[in-house]
Amino acid sequence: MAAIAAILVSYVALARYTPRSMAYSDFRAALAAGKISEVTVGPHWIRTRVGGVDEAVVRIDDADLYRDLAQRHVKITGEVESSGWGSTVGWLVGGLLAWWILGSLMRRTGGRQSDPLGVGRSKAKVFVEKDVKVSFDDVAGVEEAKEELKEVIEFLRAPERFRRLGARIPKGVLLVGPPGTGKTLLARAVAGEAAVPFFSISGSEFVEMFVGVGAARVRDLFQQAQAKAPCIIFIDELDALGKARGIGPINNEEREQTLNQLLVEMDGFDPKVGVILIAATNRPEILDPALLRAGRFDRQVLVDRPDKIGRLAILKVHARTMPLEKQEDLVLIAGMTAGFAGADLANIVNEAALLAARADRQIITLSDLQSAVERVIAGLEKRNRVLTQEERRRVAYHEVGHALVALSVPGADPVQKISIIPRGIAALGYTLQVPTQDRFVMTQGELEGKIRVLLGGRIAEQLVFGDRSTGAEDDLVKATEIARAMIRNYGMSDRLGMVSFEGAKQRTVLGVPSELGARNYGDETASAIDAEVRGVLDRQEEMATVILGTRRQVLVAAAEQLLVRETLSGEELRAITAEPPARTSVAA
Repeated sequence: MAAIAAILVSYVALARYTPRSMAYSDFRAALAAGKISEVTVGPHWIRTRVGGVDEAVVRIDDADLYRDLAQRHVKITGEVESSGWGSTVGWLVGGLLAWWILGSLMRRTGGRQSDPLGVGRSKAKVFVEKDVKVSFDDVAGVEEAKEELKEVIEFLRAPERFRRLGARIPKGVLLVGPPGTGKTLLARAVAGEAAVPFFSISGSEFVEMFVGVGAARVRDLFQQAQAKAPCIIFIDELDALGKARGIGPINNEEREQTLNQLLVEMDGFDPKVGVILIAATNRPEILDPALLRAGRFDRQVLVDRPDKIGRLAILKVHARTMPLEKQEDLVLIAGMTAGFAGADLANIVNEAALLAARADRQIITLSDLQSAVERVIAGLEKRNRVLTQEERRRVAYHEVGHALVALSVPGADPVQKISIIPRGIAALGYTLQVPTQDRFVMTQGELEGKIRVLLGGRIAEQLVFGDRSTGAEDDLVKATEIARAMIRNYGMSDRLGMVSFEGAKQRTVLGVPSELGARNYGDETASAIDAEVRGVLDRQEEMATVILGTRRQVLVAAAEQLLVRETLSGEELRAITAEPPARTSVAA
């Protein structure tokens, strides 16, 4: 700014020496009075001096001008029109101003106000010891992962104990797991427990449009980290940066250069300095093999969805500052939420608090928690979505069809609730089945039972109304996916035998990911797989039809009750169907 101000002052000073404008009539009068002795004629202007003052006259087409100048012996010189000092300085000021604006934008892009070319500076957010207030007490449901990371904490706290024995701490720790399982929270907890600076950055922030910027940012990040060692560098969404090189029809040269620089930096820094790199991803299968070799990301820690005990611990962490009616209610919610990640459980507790506040209650009840679970699973109630009476009847029979088949299938998840209140984007009703325990292995019979339950809604419509509707679309998609997985992935076909025709997931060849979804079998086998999938669906359709056909009176009675009440609990449904309460079997 000071330089621009100086240029502007110079421009004003120079402007004082530019000629003053003079009317052509005054110029002719001065010429007639003999006050002009010399003129400079240009393409557009006539410059002269009158009474010691420089004057400029706009040139006018005057045929007598040169004759009159010659008669009075006025010296005439020519001039090629130029921009002049004032215009030159104006262009200079404009250029400097544009340079200053560009420099300001580049400073913003680089994240450093002191360097106009700072686009290569790291964008990592640095949290010093007092800023990281997360500890292992704030992380629940991932006890195995916490145990794996305790060595890292011990090294950062007391590195001499490891160094004197010649031990080398892993350079990199890769946290792998589904979205929402707490990978970022776990990394921050490690920094909080060790009380060291914490550099946090996303993998996407390295890759920019300009070639070389990402590599410069990687270098700058590691330089900053070594200056503050011992410390932790955390790279979230590593797959945005570390995707395998040379895969796919289009290569991203900038991303590959950035990845190469990261590999070089991981090889170059000394682990004894105390810089530990932690990264997180939910797509480890697409990472470059060079990242995963020994000496870089030495340790991979699985951060998986929690089991029932873990879910209960997570719920207690998020509900510890909230007024619950009964702490025992969390045990029931933990049982209802099999397969939920930590972020889902945190959302449930928050939604329950919002429901209680909306009802102007001072405590959170079990009903609030259960409603929050339904809201996360099926979406928000849409009571303003008005259905016709015929649509309501069809939805009621559809949902009761699901529920009655579920009650008749051995080992099926118990029905907790059925409703014809629209929820979410497209759900006009839903049947809520809650697993009684975590399941990690399913038998062929249990998978076939799931298909039977999914087809029960469409079959109920067919039996009662004599035709089909579009309401079973999602059921058919899920049923087909299960049937196809049984035949293609799990070898549950007598005709095809114990062969896996896996092609949907990404495989690796010599450590390099292959084409996604590549088919490894021929057309004849593909036709056989399709026929077997159709056979599984047809058999379950026949069985569901028999179940609902023999219990048609119960189907009608339950559907009519549902039309009146809009919602039925599992106990109420079993009372209507005269079913005994569901028993929970415990696997040995």
